[in-house]
Amino acid sequence: MRRFLQFATATFLITALAPSYAKPKNDKPQREDVEWMWQYGADDRNKDGRENDLVQDPRFRPFLEQVLTAPQTFWGVPINGKYKTLAETAYDYLSVPGSVHADENRYLTITGHVFHFAPARGLLWIDLNGKHHLVAFAAIDWTKQGRPTTDPAAEYTLWLFSNDPLTTAGPGAGPEHVPAALTRSIAQWAAKPLPGLSYVQNITHAVLVDPDGTPHEIPPAALGIRPVSKDTVEPQQQQPQQPDQQAPPTLAPRN
Repeated sequence: MRRFLQFATATFLITALAPSYAKPKNDKPQREDVEWMWQYGADDRNKDGRENDLVQDPRFRPFLEQVLTAPQTFWGVPINGKYKTLAETAYDYLSVPGSVHADENRYLTITGHVFHFAPARGLLWIDLNGKHHLVAFAAIDWTKQGRPTTDPAAEYTLWLFSNDPLTTAGPGAGPEHVPAALTRSIAQWAAKPLPGLSYVQNITHAVLVDPDGTPHEIPPAALGIRPVSKDTVEPQQQQPQQPDQQAPPTLAPRN
């Protein structure tokens, strides 16, 4: 009888504990799959990377939809009261190839501009370190109520979105400070003249947008933007365009 009770007790314990051994619970977060983007970075044959191939990769749009979820109202015309999603907006802003560059074997910066409208420029920045990746999208938007884009004094607003809350305030509790690597990438990108022109865009406003869509106006200098000097803008503004001068050619779209 004692042997039977021992056997029954052992059988009960094995049965009760078996599920925990057969199917161990995995509480570890899964690593996000972004390593595939590295192949499109700059190399010996492609000094500016292969942005055209990257945005056409079937994984690119789903990636944008996964990480860029904040509402946006600065781009496009609302249809039935709804603006384009941020993911669609980012894709528009990267539709004409720019560059794909890696920095410190960790950060990836992807640039481009809107088809048939070069002043609308976009930058996608990704920190590939760790299991969760910080992703930021920056867009330069023309202030339409001011001067035309052909005027060097035309004003632009820089919009910055991210998948995690960021701040430009000092260290402390709350959102993470905008990484120095992101500020550096934005500064270098914004300092480049428009294709075919000799002057940089006059960015006079900057807006940092939380993942829930809450906007925060910040000084452009907080993102590394240098103000355009009056000496740079005014002399070019006063020079009338000659009849034989042609507008800069439009970059060809992706195939």
